[in-house]
Amino acid sequence: MKTMLSHLLKKKYQHILKKADIELDGERPWDIRVHNPTLYRRVWTKGNLGLGEAYMDGWWECDRIDQMVMRIFKADIYKKTRALPHLFALFVSGLSNLQKIQRAFHIGEQHYDLSNELFECMLDRRMIYSCGYWKNANNLDEAQQAKLKLVFDKLYLERGMTVLDIGCGWGGAARFAAEHYGVSVTGITVSKQQAEFARNNCAGLPIKIDLQDYRNLNGQYDRIYSIGMFEHVGYKNHRIYFETVRRLLKKDGLSLLHTIGSNTTQYVTDPWISKYIFPNSLIPSAKQLSQALEGLFVIEDWQNFGPDYAQTLLAWFDNFNHNWESLKSKYDERFYRMWKYYLLTCAGSFLGRSSQTWQLVLSAEGTNQCYHAPR
Repeated sequence: MKTMLSHLLKKKYQHILKKADIELDGERPWDIRVHNPTLYRRVWTKGNLGLGEAYMDGWWECDRIDQMVMRIFKADIYKKTRALPHLFALFVSGLSNLQKIQRAFHIGEQHYDLSNELFECMLDRRMIYSCGYWKNANNLDEAQQAKLKLVFDKLYLERGMTVLDIGCGWGGAARFAAEHYGVSVTGITVSKQQAEFARNNCAGLPIKIDLQDYRNLNGQYDRIYSIGMFEHVGYKNHRIYFETVRRLLKKDGLSLLHTIGSNTTQYVTDPWISKYIFPNSLIPSAKQLSQALEGLFVIEDWQNFGPDYAQTLLAWFDNFNHNWESLKSKYDERFYRMWKYYLLTCAGSFLGRSSQTWQLVLSAEGTNQCYHAPR
Protein backbone atom coordinates (compact mmCIF):
# COMPACT_ATOMS: atom_id res chain seq x y z
CA MET A 1 0.00 0.00 0.00
CA LYS A 2 2.80 2.41 0.95
CA THR A 3 4.68 1.57 -2.24
CA MET A 4 1.58 2.26 -4.32
CA LEU A 5 1.00 5.59 -2.55
CA SER A 6 4.61 6.63 -3.10
CA HIS A 7 4.29 5.74 -6.78
CA LEU A 8 1.08 7.77 -7.16
CA LEU A 9 2.59 10.74 -5.34
CA LYS A 10 5.72 10.56 -7.48
CA LYS A 11 3.55 10.80 -10.58
CA LYS A 12 1.72 13.76 -9.04
CA TYR A 13 4.94 15.68 -8.32
CA GLN A 14 6.43 14.78 -11.69
CA HIS A 15 3.41 16.41 -13.29
CA ILE A 16 3.70 19.52 -11.10
CA LEU A 17 7.46 19.90 -11.64
CA LYS A 18 7.18 19.42 -15.40
CA LYS A 19 5.75 22.94 -15.65
CA ALA A 20 9.01 24.22 -14.10
CA ASP A 21 11.18 22.01 -16.36
CA ILE A 22 12.43 20.05 -13.34
CA GLU A 23 12.78 16.28 -13.52
CA LEU A 24 12.85 13.73 -10.73
CA ASP A 25 16.09 11.71 -10.99
CA GLY A 26 17.18 13.84 -13.94
CA GLU A 27 20.77 14.70 -14.81
CA ARG A 28 20.66 18.49 -15.15
CA PRO A 29 22.02 20.68 -12.31
CA TRP A 30 18.51 21.81 -11.26
CA ASP A 31 16.93 18.33 -11.36
CA ILE A 32 16.10 16.47 -8.14
CA ARG A 33 17.74 13.13 -7.37
CA VAL A 34 15.64 11.15 -4.89
CA HIS A 35 17.52 8.87 -2.47
CA ASN A 36 14.52 7.90 -0.32
CA PRO A 37 11.13 7.25 -1.99
CA THR A 38 9.39 8.14 1.28
CA LEU A 39 10.15 11.73 0.28
CA TYR A 40 6.88 12.01 -1.65
CA ARG A 41 4.72 11.14 1.34
CA ARG A 42 6.75 13.48 3.53
CA VAL A 43 6.14 16.40 1.17
CA TRP A 44 2.48 15.44 0.78
CA THR A 45 1.88 15.57 4.56
CA LYS A 46 4.30 18.35 5.57
CA GLY A 47 4.66 20.47 2.43
CA ASN A 48 7.66 22.83 2.25
CA LEU A 49 8.61 21.96 5.82
CA GLY A 50 8.87 18.29 4.87
CA LEU A 51 10.83 19.08 1.70
CA GLY A 52 13.41 21.09 3.63
CA GLU A 53 13.71 18.57 6.45
CA ALA A 54 14.11 15.76 3.92
CA TYR A 55 17.01 17.64 2.33
CA MET A 56 18.61 18.09 5.76
CA ASP A 57 18.28 14.32 6.26
CA GLY A 58 19.88 13.52 2.88
CA TRP A 59 16.72 12.11 1.28
CA TRP A 60 17.26 14.08 -1.94
CA GLU A 61 19.97 16.03 -3.70
CA CYS A 62 20.25 18.80 -6.26
CA ASP A 63 23.43 20.33 -7.63
CA ARG A 64 21.92 23.82 -8.05
CA ILE A 65 19.16 24.34 -5.51
CA ASP A 66 19.04 28.03 -6.36
CA GLN A 67 18.27 27.24 -10.00
CA MET A 68 15.67 24.64 -9.01
CA VAL A 69 13.86 27.08 -6.71
CA MET A 70 14.06 29.84 -9.33
CA ARG A 71 12.20 27.58 -11.76
CA ILE A 72 9.58 26.73 -9.13
CA PHE A 73 8.82 30.40 -8.58
CA LYS A 74 8.96 31.30 -12.27
CA ALA A 75 6.42 28.53 -12.99
CA ASP A 76 4.24 29.66 -10.07
CA ILE A 77 3.95 26.19 -8.52
CA TYR A 78 5.26 27.10 -5.06
CA LYS A 79 1.82 26.99 -3.43
CA LYS A 80 1.26 23.42 -4.64
CA THR A 81 3.78 22.13 -2.10
CA ARG A 82 2.01 23.71 0.86
CA ALA A 83 0.33 21.47 3.43
CA LEU A 84 -1.16 21.45 6.92
CA PRO A 85 1.81 23.15 8.68
CA HIS A 86 1.24 26.28 6.58
CA LEU A 87 -2.48 26.34 7.38
CA PHE A 88 -1.77 25.83 11.09
CA ALA A 89 0.77 28.68 11.09
CA LEU A 90 -1.78 30.93 9.38
CA PHE A 91 -4.33 30.05 12.07
CA VAL A 92 -1.89 30.77 14.90
CA SER A 93 -0.77 34.09 13.39
CA GLY A 94 -4.38 35.23 13.23
CA LEU A 95 -4.98 34.48 16.91
CA SER A 96 -1.82 35.98 18.40
CA ASN A 97 0.87 38.59 17.86
CA LEU A 98 3.89 36.40 17.14
CA GLN A 99 6.22 39.40 17.29
CA LYS A 100 4.92 40.99 20.50
CA ILE A 101 7.45 42.74 22.70
CA GLN A 102 7.72 39.79 25.13
CA ARG A 103 9.03 37.67 22.22
CA ALA A 104 11.37 40.33 20.80
CA PHE A 105 14.58 38.53 21.75
CA HIS A 106 13.55 35.12 20.40
CA ILE A 107 15.02 35.76 16.94
CA GLY A 108 18.30 36.94 18.43
CA GLU A 109 18.63 33.85 20.59
CA GLN A 110 17.80 31.35 17.83
CA HIS A 111 19.52 32.89 14.81
CA TYR A 112 21.87 35.80 15.42
CA ASP A 113 23.40 34.24 18.54
CA LEU A 114 24.40 31.03 16.74
CA SER A 115 28.01 32.27 16.88
CA ASN A 116 29.89 35.31 15.66
CA GLU A 117 32.43 32.93 14.11
CA LEU A 118 29.79 31.49 11.77
CA PHE A 119 28.84 34.91 10.43
CA GLU A 120 32.46 36.06 10.23
CA CYS A 121 33.13 33.07 7.97
CA MET A 122 30.15 33.93 5.76
CA LEU A 123 29.79 37.70 5.52
CA ASP A 124 31.97 40.52 4.19
CA ARG A 125 34.71 42.16 6.25
CA ARG A 126 32.24 44.65 7.79
CA MET A 127 29.79 41.88 8.79
CA ILE A 128 26.81 43.31 6.89
CA TYR A 129 23.96 40.77 6.90
CA SER A 130 21.72 42.22 4.18
CA CYS A 131 21.64 42.66 0.42
CA GLY A 132 24.69 44.20 -1.22
CA TYR A 133 24.52 46.72 -4.08
CA TRP A 134 26.29 45.16 -7.06
CA LYS A 135 25.83 47.89 -9.69
CA ASN A 136 29.58 48.64 -9.93
CA ALA A 137 30.92 46.03 -7.50
CA ASN A 138 33.31 43.18 -8.28
CA ASN A 139 33.08 41.31 -4.96
CA LEU A 140 31.08 41.09 -1.75
CA ASP A 141 33.15 43.67 0.16
CA GLU A 142 32.68 46.22 -2.60
CA ALA A 143 28.94 45.44 -2.89
CA GLN A 144 28.35 45.99 0.83
CA GLN A 145 30.38 49.19 0.91
CA ALA A 146 28.40 50.45 -2.09
CA LYS A 147 25.15 49.58 -0.29
CA LEU A 148 26.18 51.50 2.82
CA LYS A 149 27.19 54.51 0.74
CA LEU A 150 23.86 54.31 -1.09
CA VAL A 151 21.96 54.30 2.22
CA PHE A 152 23.80 57.21 3.77
CA ASP A 153 23.90 59.30 0.63
CA LYS A 154 20.13 58.88 0.35
CA LEU A 155 19.82 60.14 3.92
CA TYR A 156 22.00 63.16 3.09
CA LEU A 157 24.00 62.75 6.28
CA GLU A 158 25.84 65.82 7.54
CA ARG A 159 28.61 66.04 10.11
CA GLY A 160 27.27 66.32 13.66
CA MET A 161 23.91 64.71 13.02
CA THR A 162 22.38 62.24 15.45
CA VAL A 163 21.45 58.94 13.81
CA LEU A 164 19.47 55.90 14.96
CA ASP A 165 20.22 52.42 13.57
CA ILE A 166 17.29 50.06 14.26
CA GLY A 167 18.68 46.53 14.04
CA CYS A 168 22.36 47.45 14.01
CA GLY A 169 23.73 43.91 13.66
CA TRP A 170 27.45 43.70 14.35
CA GLY A 171 27.87 47.46 14.05
CA GLY A 172 29.29 47.64 10.54
CA ALA A 173 26.83 50.21 9.21
CA ALA A 174 27.05 52.42 12.31
CA ARG A 175 30.84 52.39 12.13
CA PHE A 176 30.81 53.27 8.43
CA ALA A 177 28.47 56.20 9.07
CA ALA A 178 30.54 57.54 11.96
CA GLU A 179 33.87 57.18 10.15
CA HIS A 180 32.83 58.50 6.73
CA TYR A 181 30.12 61.04 7.57
CA GLY A 182 31.09 62.36 11.02
CA VAL A 183 27.77 61.50 12.71
CA SER A 184 26.99 60.02 16.11
CA VAL A 185 24.99 56.79 16.05
CA THR A 186 22.77 54.90 18.48
CA GLY A 187 22.39 51.29 17.41
CA ILE A 188 19.98 48.72 18.84
CA THR A 189 19.83 44.94 18.47
CA VAL A 190 18.02 42.02 20.13
CA SER A 191 21.09 39.77 19.90
CA LYS A 192 23.48 39.60 22.84
CA GLN A 193 26.36 38.36 20.70
CA GLN A 194 25.79 41.10 18.13
CA ALA A 195 25.72 43.77 20.83
CA GLU A 196 28.99 42.57 22.38
CA PHE A 197 30.70 42.37 18.99
CA ALA A 198 29.33 45.76 17.88
CA ARG A 199 30.56 47.52 21.02
CA ASN A 200 34.08 46.23 20.43
CA ASN A 201 33.84 46.92 16.70
CA CYS A 202 32.79 50.54 17.28
CA ALA A 203 35.03 51.34 20.27
CA GLY A 204 36.48 54.84 20.18
CA LEU A 205 33.78 56.20 17.88
CA PRO A 206 30.68 58.27 18.79
CA ILE A 207 28.53 55.13 18.72
CA LYS A 208 26.30 53.70 21.44
CA ILE A 209 25.05 50.11 21.16
CA ASP A 210 21.99 49.06 23.18
CA LEU A 211 20.39 45.65 23.63
CA GLN A 212 16.70 46.50 23.35
CA ASP A 213 13.53 46.37 21.28
CA TYR A 214 12.65 49.30 19.03
CA ARG A 215 9.34 49.86 20.82
CA ASN A 216 11.15 50.93 24.00
CA LEU A 217 13.16 53.71 22.35
CA ASN A 218 13.04 57.38 23.33
CA GLY A 219 14.78 60.52 22.10
CA GLN A 220 14.98 62.59 18.92
CA TYR A 221 17.16 61.90 15.88
CA ASP A 222 18.05 63.74 12.69
CA ARG A 223 18.10 60.50 10.71
CA ILE A 224 16.78 56.98 11.31
CA TYR A 225 17.53 53.91 9.24
CA SER A 226 16.86 50.20 9.44
CA ILE A 227 18.67 47.69 7.23
CA GLY A 228 17.34 44.13 7.14
CA MET A 229 15.40 44.24 10.41
CA PHE A 230 11.83 44.98 9.29
CA GLU A 231 11.32 41.34 8.24
CA HIS A 232 11.11 40.55 11.99
CA VAL A 233 8.47 43.17 12.80
CA GLY A 234 5.34 41.22 11.75
CA TYR A 235 2.22 42.55 10.04
CA LYS A 236 0.45 43.26 13.34
CA ASN A 237 3.27 45.61 14.31
CA HIS A 238 3.97 47.37 11.00
CA ARG A 239 1.98 50.42 12.07
CA ILE A 240 3.62 50.44 15.50
CA TYR A 241 7.06 50.42 13.87
CA PHE A 242 6.30 53.46 11.69
CA GLU A 243 4.59 55.29 14.57
CA THR A 244 7.71 54.71 16.64
CA VAL A 245 9.99 56.03 13.89
CA ARG A 246 7.72 59.05 13.43
CA ARG A 247 7.84 59.78 17.16
CA LEU A 248 11.64 59.56 17.25
CA LEU A 249 12.36 61.46 14.03
CA LYS A 250 12.84 65.21 14.06
CA LYS A 251 10.32 67.24 12.08
CA ASP A 252 12.74 67.88 9.21
CA GLY A 253 14.40 64.46 9.40
CA LEU A 254 14.65 61.58 6.97
CA SER A 255 14.26 57.84 7.52
CA LEU A 256 15.36 54.96 5.32
CA LEU A 257 13.89 51.47 5.39
CA HIS A 258 15.83 48.65 3.70
CA THR A 259 13.77 45.45 3.63
CA ILE A 260 13.04 42.33 1.65
CA GLY A 261 9.69 42.68 -0.09
CA SER A 262 7.04 40.25 -1.30
CA ASN A 263 5.00 40.51 -4.50
CA THR A 264 1.89 39.39 -2.62
CA THR A 265 0.48 40.00 0.84
CA GLN A 266 1.24 37.18 3.27
CA TYR A 267 0.47 36.67 6.95
CA VAL A 268 2.91 33.83 7.71
CA THR A 269 6.31 32.91 6.38
CA ASP A 270 7.46 29.62 4.88
CA PRO A 271 7.16 26.99 7.67
CA TRP A 272 10.69 25.62 7.13
CA ILE A 273 12.25 29.09 7.29
CA SER A 274 10.22 29.89 10.39
CA LYS A 275 11.21 26.68 12.20
CA TYR A 276 14.90 26.53 11.36
CA ILE A 277 16.13 29.99 10.34
CA PHE A 278 13.99 33.04 11.16
CA PRO A 279 11.23 32.25 13.69
CA ASN A 280 8.11 34.40 13.38
CA SER A 281 9.53 36.38 10.46
CA LEU A 282 7.39 37.89 7.72
CA ILE A 283 8.33 39.56 4.44
CA PRO A 284 6.06 42.60 3.87
CA SER A 285 4.23 43.41 0.67
CA ALA A 286 4.02 46.86 -0.92
CA LYS A 287 0.38 47.02 0.17
CA GLN A 288 1.26 46.29 3.80
CA LEU A 289 4.02 48.89 3.82
CA SER A 290 1.99 51.65 2.21
CA GLN A 291 -0.99 51.05 4.50
CA ALA A 292 1.21 51.00 7.60
CA LEU A 293 2.92 54.30 6.88
CA GLU A 294 -0.12 56.11 5.43
CA GLY A 295 -0.70 59.42 7.17
CA LEU A 296 2.66 59.25 8.94
CA PHE A 297 5.21 59.77 6.16
CA VAL A 298 5.74 61.05 2.66
CA ILE A 299 7.45 58.42 0.48
CA GLU A 300 10.28 60.37 -1.13
CA ASP A 301 11.83 57.40 -2.93
CA TRP A 302 11.24 53.67 -3.42
CA GLN A 303 14.01 51.63 -5.09
CA ASN A 304 14.06 47.93 -5.93
CA PHE A 305 17.26 45.99 -6.58
CA GLY A 306 15.98 42.50 -5.79
CA PRO A 307 18.25 40.49 -8.11
CA ASP A 308 21.26 41.81 -6.18
CA TYR A 309 20.19 39.73 -3.19
CA ALA A 310 20.58 36.52 -5.18
CA GLN A 311 24.17 37.49 -5.94
CA THR A 312 24.73 38.38 -2.27
CA LEU A 313 23.31 35.06 -1.03
CA LEU A 314 25.43 33.07 -3.49
CA ALA A 315 28.51 34.96 -2.29
CA TRP A 316 27.58 34.13 1.31
CA PHE A 317 27.21 30.46 0.42
CA ASP A 318 30.59 30.44 -1.34
CA ASN A 319 32.19 31.88 1.79
CA PHE A 320 30.35 29.48 4.09
CA ASN A 321 31.21 26.49 1.93
CA HIS A 322 34.85 27.54 1.59
CA ASN A 323 35.20 27.95 5.37
CA TRP A 324 33.25 24.84 6.37
CA GLU A 325 36.40 22.98 7.44
CA SER A 326 37.02 25.57 10.14
CA LEU A 327 33.38 25.38 11.30
CA LYS A 328 32.64 21.64 11.20
CA SER A 329 34.03 20.99 14.67
CA LYS A 330 31.12 23.08 16.04
CA TYR A 331 28.37 22.05 13.62
CA ASP A 332 27.32 18.69 12.21
CA GLU A 333 26.53 17.66 8.63
CA ARG A 334 22.81 18.22 9.15
CA PHE A 335 23.52 21.86 10.06
CA TYR A 336 25.65 22.22 6.93
CA ARG A 337 22.80 20.97 4.78
CA MET A 338 20.32 23.19 6.64
CA TRP A 339 22.42 26.31 6.14
CA LYS A 340 23.13 25.46 2.50
CA TYR A 341 19.42 24.93 1.88
CA TYR A 342 18.60 28.25 3.56
CA LEU A 343 21.05 30.31 1.51
CA LEU A 344 20.38 28.67 -1.84
CA THR A 345 16.58 28.49 -1.61
CA CYS A 346 16.51 32.17 -0.67
CA ALA A 347 18.77 32.95 -3.63
CA GLY A 348 16.31 31.06 -5.82
CA SER A 349 13.38 33.17 -4.60
CA PHE A 350 15.19 36.34 -5.68
CA LEU A 351 16.25 34.82 -9.00
CA GLY A 352 12.62 33.88 -9.57
CA ARG A 353 11.62 37.48 -8.69
CA SER A 354 9.25 36.28 -5.98
CA SER A 355 11.26 38.30 -3.43
CA GLN A 356 12.52 41.86 -3.82
CA THR A 357 14.94 44.23 -2.10
CA TRP A 358 13.36 47.58 -1.34
CA GLN A 359 14.75 50.83 -0.01
CA LEU A 360 12.21 53.47 0.99
CA VAL A 361 13.20 57.03 1.88
CA LEU A 362 10.60 58.68 4.11
CA SER A 363 10.09 62.22 5.37
CA ALA A 364 7.68 63.33 8.04
CA GLU A 365 6.08 66.21 6.16
CA GLY A 366 7.76 66.20 2.77
CA THR A 367 11.10 67.80 1.92
CA ASN A 368 11.14 71.53 1.12
CA GLN A 369 12.66 70.86 -2.29
CA CYS A 370 12.28 67.96 -4.71
CA TYR A 371 14.10 64.96 -3.26
CA HIS A 372 16.77 63.49 -5.54
CA ALA A 373 17.85 59.97 -4.62
CA PRO A 374 21.33 58.82 -5.62
CA ARG A 375 21.59 55.58 -7.50
